[in-house]
Amino acid sequence: MSERNSGRNSGLVGHQKIGLDSNVLIYLLETQGPVADTAASLIDMIAESETHAVLSAIGLVEILVGPARSGDARMFEMTADAMRDLPIRVVPLDAAIAEDAAWIRGASGLGLEDAVHLATARAAGATAFVTNDRRIRPISNYLAVIYLDDLVA
Repeated sequence: MSERNSGRNSGLVGHQKIGLDSNVLIYLLETQGPVADTAASLIDMIAESETHAVLSAIGLVEILVGPARSGDARMFEMTADAMRDLPIRVVPLDAAIAEDAAWIRGASGLGLEDAVHLATARAAGATAFVTNDRRIRPISNYLAVIYLDDLVA
């Protein structure tokens, strides 16, 4: 991890596997500033440590829809290539994840995408979920929610 990023991800200590919300990667790929720097630091930490990251397939759709909506095929391909190069496993939606997502959505009132993100993280064995969406709350004592803003040094 680079000197400028050291210490930013101390909230993730002890988590061997984390789920990522698409907004974390959108900050990384499309923005600048402290939150984008923190997202970059998080990805650096994942690449350089024993921490593994997962993203739901729905998250990949959310990340790619911006370039697709603008009709920018070049940006779409660049973004898709960047996603393939990141040290993140994209987890497909299956029946078990769909069932858990339905339960999470029904119990919490979250939107479909957020419920799928959380269910995917749980199914993959993550103990933390990193997002910048304050509507998302921890699931019992099983899945901690860490907000990207809170990791900004």
